[in-house]
Amino acid sequence: MPNKILKKTHLRSLQKMGSDNEHIVMLPFMAIGHLIPFLALARQIQRRTNFKITIANTPLNIKYLDSLEPNNLHFAELPFSTPADSGLPSNTENSENLPLDQIGKFCEATTSLETPFRDLLIDITAKEGKPPVCVISDFVFGWANGVAKSVGTVNLCFSTCGAYGSLAYFSMWMNLPQRKADSDEFRVPGFPESYRFHVTQLHQFIRIADGTDVWSKFMQPQIALSLQSAGLLCNTVEEIEPLGLDLLRSYIKIPVWSVGPLLPPEILNSSSEKPSCLSSHRVGKEPGMSTERCLDWLDLNKPCSVVYVSFGSQNSISPAQMMELALGLEKSGKAFIWVIRPPIGFDRKAEFRSEWLPEGFEERISSNKQGLLVRNWAPQLEILSHGSIGAFVSHCGWNSVMESLSQGVPMIGWPLAAEQAYNCKMLVEEMGVSVELGRGLESKISWEEVKKVVEMVMDENGKGGDMRKKAMEFGKMIRESVKEKGSFGRALDDLVRMLLSMRF
Repeated sequence: MPNKILKKTHLRSLQKMGSDNEHIVMLPFMAIGHLIPFLALARQIQRRTNFKITIANTPLNIKYLDSLEPNNLHFAELPFSTPADSGLPSNTENSENLPLDQIGKFCEATTSLETPFRDLLIDITAKEGKPPVCVISDFVFGWANGVAKSVGTVNLCFSTCGAYGSLAYFSMWMNLPQRKADSDEFRVPGFPESYRFHVTQLHQFIRIADGTDVWSKFMQPQIALSLQSAGLLCNTVEEIEPLGLDLLRSYIKIPVWSVGPLLPPEILNSSSEKPSCLSSHRVGKEPGMSTERCLDWLDLNKPCSVVYVSFGSQNSISPAQMMELALGLEKSGKAFIWVIRPPIGFDRKAEFRSEWLPEGFEERISSNKQGLLVRNWAPQLEILSHGSIGAFVSHCGWNSVMESLSQGVPMIGWPLAAEQAYNCKMLVEEMGVSVELGRGLESKISWEEVKKVVEMVMDENGKGGDMRKKAMEFGKMIRESVKEKGSFGRALDDLVRMLLSMRF
């Protein structure tokens, strides 16, 4: 067998559920925004059970996960190489540094993991005398459902998105409703008749999809197969997404467990309105600036007075948009901390150039202490949990949404890809904790609009104040959900009981 299982040891609690002879195998998609929630889910299951848990992935991603995990998880390496004719860079094992037009080809290449993953399950079954109690696979790996059945176990698909966003994403790809619409607004199957989505909320790849393109040919069969699984795990909280969960459960017709928030326990165990900083918490990459320097700068500012700007680990904006955003932030007069990387169309790994910002911009905001630029990556949870943060300019990726809401921070949405526009729609229309600044790379953003929106959200009176109050309420709900009798524990315990009942 080419798969290498790396084992770590630690003492198990006798109070945990289940037998230590039971095994769960997890298979995340190869992107930071998927790997981290899978790792968090594995940790949470491990805290409640005696199950052995193995996370399977490609060698470089396993090395990354192993560096983050101090506990008793197991890791299995799956051999993977992109086809020579795919046009993808050699040794590509993660979508992070790929340009958008190559991610579809990368997704297509991931189907080659089916054979080594089946070999891994067969090997585990032979060594342990029985198959794993279940497989938990990313929803984009629908083929894992058939692989699980072939060795005599069940597959649970895991959506790292929220319920509303998952439903919209599934239904959009399965139905391509925009192609049947006679206007820019259209209904999406699974949502109430009165709900309307707009064509500008669709990423460019689904906007032009017709069922024969590379994205459709990957997404449609993988989602369809995943929705034949024994159930769906959704990274959300029952209390904050009642509508989304109701609609999702009605539409997909398989059990749904809300297994969020998949956030560090220390961020949620505070009884204060605004939990203290998590200076010891680290996930993701090495920050472009030390955590201590970021926190020292934030300490200089008053409570709820700083705007945090970040578009996630895999997104950026155009040069023109970056210029207008910079001008708008500066002219707003509000303090800000901005995680900045090269604009779209440039090498993401390249050094940031001053020419992408207004002349003298960084020198001015540094000398007057208005702003702090952090190259490439920042300790986001530490920043969001700092009391000086008053708003988050965000791409509305679900991990960022959950982190922001957990800290009671309202958002200024600028969705760029995947299901982000659907998340933003929910945050604005259903939850009232966000306003939308832009919509994709096509948005024409002016510095005047940036200034206006930032000033409005940061104003303690009027709409900005209402948004902050609602965000704080959702933060309280999230913290309540992880308490002893909260929905988080109930969902995970119900899931484990279901697995044990199927086994015995």
